[in-house]
Amino acid sequence: MMIVSSKIFSSLRFFTLLSLFAVTFASTEQAIALLKWKATFKNQNNSLLASWTPSSNTCEDYFNACTDWYGVICFNGRVNTLTITNSSVIGTLYAFPFSSLPFLENLDLNMNNFSGTIPPEIGNLTNLVFLNLNINQFSGSIPASLGNLSNLSVLYLYDNHFSGSIPLEIGYLRSLSKLSLGMNSLNGSIPASLGNLSNLSVLYLYDNHFSGSIPLEIGYLRSLSKLSLGMNSLNGSIPASLGNLSNLSVLYLYDNHFSGSIPLEIGYLRSLTELELSSNSLNGSIPASLGNLSNLSGLYLHNNHLSGSIPASLGNLSNLSGYLRSLSFLHLSNNSLNGSIPASLGNLRNLQTLILSDNNLTGEIPSSVCNLTSLKVLFMSRNNLTGKVPQCLGNISGLQALMMSHNNFSGEIPSSISNLTSLQILDLGRNNLEGAIPQCFGNISSLQVFDMQNNKLSGTLPTNFSIGSSLIGLNFHGNELEGEIPRSLANCKKLQVLDLGDNHLNDTFPMWLGTLPELRVLRLTSNKLHGPIRSSGAEIMFPDLRIIDLSNNAFSKDLPTSLFQHLKGMTTIDQTIKVPNYEGGGFYYQDSVVVVTKGLKLEVVKILSLYTVIDLSNNKFEGRIPSVLGDLIALRVLNMSHNGLKGHIPLSLGNLSVVESLDLSFNQLSGEIPQQLASLTSLEFLNLSHNYLQGCIPQGPQFHTFENSSFDGNDGLRGFPVSKGCGNDPVSETNYTVSALEDQERNSEFFNDFWKAALMGYGSGLCIGLSIIYFLISTGNLRWLARIIEELEHKIIMRRRKKQRGQGNYRGRNNRF
Repeated sequence: MMIVSSKIFSSLRFFTLLSLFAVTFASTEQAIALLKWKATFKNQNNSLLASWTPSSNTCEDYFNACTDWYGVICFNGRVNTLTITNSSVIGTLYAFPFSSLPFLENLDLNMNNFSGTIPPEIGNLTNLVFLNLNINQFSGSIPASLGNLSNLSVLYLYDNHFSGSIPLEIGYLRSLSKLSLGMNSLNGSIPASLGNLSNLSVLYLYDNHFSGSIPLEIGYLRSLSKLSLGMNSLNGSIPASLGNLSNLSVLYLYDNHFSGSIPLEIGYLRSLTELELSSNSLNGSIPASLGNLSNLSGLYLHNNHLSGSIPASLGNLSNLSGYLRSLSFLHLSNNSLNGSIPASLGNLRNLQTLILSDNNLTGEIPSSVCNLTSLKVLFMSRNNLTGKVPQCLGNISGLQALMMSHNNFSGEIPSSISNLTSLQILDLGRNNLEGAIPQCFGNISSLQVFDMQNNKLSGTLPTNFSIGSSLIGLNFHGNELEGEIPRSLANCKKLQVLDLGDNHLNDTFPMWLGTLPELRVLRLTSNKLHGPIRSSGAEIMFPDLRIIDLSNNAFSKDLPTSLFQHLKGMTTIDQTIKVPNYEGGGFYYQDSVVVVTKGLKLEVVKILSLYTVIDLSNNKFEGRIPSVLGDLIALRVLNMSHNGLKGHIPLSLGNLSVVESLDLSFNQLSGEIPQQLASLTSLEFLNLSHNYLQGCIPQGPQFHTFENSSFDGNDGLRGFPVSKGCGNDPVSETNYTVSALEDQERNSEFFNDFWKAALMGYGSGLCIGLSIIYFLISTGNLRWLARIIEELEHKIIMRRRKKQRGQGNYRGRNNRF
């Protein structure tokens, strides 16, 4: 008995040692394979992988791979998990030891700089459960061999450069629960085989180039909780079968080409928290069944073709049971919705964002909207809403952005709005509001945008803009405001856009605004501003200004050179200029101003990055055009028309390489048009009419596109396109020379006939000739004789020019030799 037990113990010890030897051998082989892969990395000095080295103990070489190596986890001495995330590794998978890691279950390489394709050998990792290659630089197609990984539960490949179609073999992965292929360049249709993935809970295919329709089989994935197909080119209708996905909490189908109506069955998805169908071509009405989605927190249907009224049932999306999540975001803008705003929306007490802009809504704003005390963003612009702006809006204490422009609101601005201490954007422009602007509005220190343009407001501007003001944009254009420009605006150090145009302001030029370091747009057009623009002794004035419009005022005297010397924002062409950052609830507000360019009024939206304008037209400026204007090389529009400017056009204007519109008409400019202007290849509109210019019109590609109207009222100008010829214009000169020669020939014939008649015969011929001359002098009709003298003078001039041209050609030939 003892002998048997001893044999059994010896056998167990033998197999244990054998097992340990086998494990040790496996660990050694895997460690060597991993080191060979690491040797292909381009950044060998990566600090996180510094631990990937053999042991210093020769008896334990490679044993430390399972204990000391970064990102390596072993089970029973075999590599089970390899996690190298956010490690800045630069490499590929071409040397990855797929065959040496048969027991690998978790491979996580996300957030690195791996590139190249995924080798098909990845299909050898048959025990793989988790594969994450997110946020790398992988390219090529997704290998079909992934279909061999029958145990795979998670496959993350998003944010790479994969192309081609989704392999049908992905549909064989019955254990797959999460599939994320978003943010790549995949194309083709979505395989119907994905409908076989019965355990799938997450399917992310957003931001690719998929086309075709959504397979009906997607409706079979009863375990699906998140479906994101946004930002593709999918078309067709939204399948009603999606209504079967009872566990679905997130449905993103935005930014595709879906058409047809929203299926009523979507209203059956009681677990839905996010429904994003925006930026498609959906039509029809909003289904009333959406009011059944009691867990919905975000409903985004904007940028479609939806019509009809807003269902009152949406007001049922409230926290009635105490535990249900209620609607926080309702975005219905840019559709064709009509009718009135349902009062039931006032029940959505947790609503934070309500956007109804760009529809055809009518009627007044229901007072129940003021019950939305959690509201931060309220947009109702571009509708046909009427009535007064509710005074009770001042009770929504957390409101950050209020935009109601482009409607038909009337009455006065509610003074209660000044109580909104978190308000950042206030846009009530383009309505019929009247009365005075409450002075207390200047005290809203959080306000970044204050837009009241194109109303009927009267009185004066607020005078109490406080120190530390957050104001970035102030637009009161197109009202009936009077008085002076408030000096307290100098406290608004963040101000970038100031538009007070088209009012009745009576003041001198506010040079003190030049101390505002970020001011980019100054528009004071069409007021009663007057007097000279006096220079300032400050070293830095208007350093960032890009649009200055002082047109249609009564400014006078000379243009101060110092003003243009300070406009540093116009001296460099910079396409990387940042637009203002208006925080207003996370939504972007776009400034816009109207500029006169190319003879037309143009509303410019991207005013701070694309356009640079100087408009001083319709004033009483005198003196010369400062040559320093030629330093403003970023200038696109220069308008100094309808003034009393004198002198020559500065040659330096030829430096304005990107100028598109140049208007110097209706002044008293003299001299020639600088030849340098012919090099302005971006010039599309030129008006130099009604001055005292003379000489040859420069010739060039752009000048050949201008018509006579660009030069009217300058009797001294010659050359194309006016009718007179010019020595610098070969075509015109040829025509002129031919015409002159023909005239000379006719005149010679006339002179010969005349003197033949005067001198013919003996005494009778002489008498006849003298009688004719006597008749002309006695009657006072000397026009004929004057014409004869003019023709003689012209003949002499033409001979001199011909002689000079011949001498010039002779000198030119000598110079060339």
